[in-house]
Amino acid sequence: MRILLVHNFYGSAAPSGENQVFEAERSLLQARGHQVETFTRHSDEIRAQGAWGAVKGALATPWNPWMTWAVRRVVDRFKPDVVHAHNTFPLISPGIFHAIGDSAARVLTLHNYRVYCPAGIPMRAGNVCTDCLDSRSVWPAIQHGCYRGSRIATLPLAFGVGLRRFMGTWSRQVDGFIALSEFQRQRMADAGLPLNKVHVKPNFYPGMPAVLPWSKRQPYVIFAGRLTAEKGVVSLLRAWAAWGAGAPELRMVGDGDLRPELERLAQGLTVRFLGQLPAAEAQAQIAGACLQVLPSECFEGFPMVVREAFAFGTPAAVTNLGPLPSIVQAGESGLVFEPGNPASLLQVVRTAWETPGLLERLGQGARREFETKYTEAANYAQLMTIYEEAMEVSRAAR
Repeated sequence: MRILLVHNFYGSAAPSGENQVFEAERSLLQARGHQVETFTRHSDEIRAQGAWGAVKGALATPWNPWMTWAVRRVVDRFKPDVVHAHNTFPLISPGIFHAIGDSAARVLTLHNYRVYCPAGIPMRAGNVCTDCLDSRSVWPAIQHGCYRGSRIATLPLAFGVGLRRFMGTWSRQVDGFIALSEFQRQRMADAGLPLNKVHVKPNFYPGMPAVLPWSKRQPYVIFAGRLTAEKGVVSLLRAWAAWGAGAPELRMVGDGDLRPELERLAQGLTVRFLGQLPAAEAQAQIAGACLQVLPSECFEGFPMVVREAFAFGTPAAVTNLGPLPSIVQAGESGLVFEPGNPASLLQVVRTAWETPGLLERLGQGARREFETKYTEAANYAQLMTIYEEAMEVSRAAR
């Protein structure tokens, strides 16, 4: 199969799970003998240009004619069976799907909710907000300035969402969508995507890593992710403060705007901030932990850190929000607590920590989940089925 992968890399200063998925799937396809070509752009191209770069990004977001022509030229030369886009924001734009036409099957991975939510993450003022999804309108986003708290910054994204609804981009110009969970599939279908074209394929972890024996693990809990409000890190530290004496060490891997505030909250607590680590070092921290905590207060896609925890046999404690409680089975592969509720987090995590043998058993369940659902082989089979069905849809529409 000839496959063209399309991706706009986010800025190098903010490591992205989407970038990791793009690279992992490219390697997966190449290793299995497919002819793979890539078309990529980098947000660093405009970030280095300051204010002028921000203007260029805003203008390119709804429809970038230069990128549509460039992708069309690659399609004419390479003649792919499938064009699979991971992220087109902000430089590439969904206009490429119109340019490709019926020359190839067109597939889009839904790494977030940006096709209908201008902010990308359905969240406003610290709470989950699905107004734009439920109303099938971008007016709520414009009214509240949902993207970066600015109406001006929100306008080009909102215009792009409205433009693609009007032009039928998602209903007629894409042959298959990849949602990361059944929860996301249903939410996006309710917002307007054709349900029969939306497939579920979670992220995977490459290889078959060894599991560190429980007797060799250090007694610490780990959080790995952005230190931002929607990740629930303030609730996490408040729970640790309430735990007080006897709380295990909490290691915070990652960086973000809230780090100074979090470091103030953590004074006197058993909390270590490790900062942004290279991927291998971050994964080593997850592999050596007794528990991973993901206190998200927003809808996640399929967190990369959860698939890593499963691969390394580390149980995960997650919030009862969005797809997380369906990914992490409470009592089988991890723990579930209420979002934005430090008392619930503390009660669930502390009980598990103080119950002999429980976390080890949950870790074994997490590894079984990985071996069943999140290996390269399982993911490759799912991806090929999605490509083949998208090709059938494309042929039928000609």
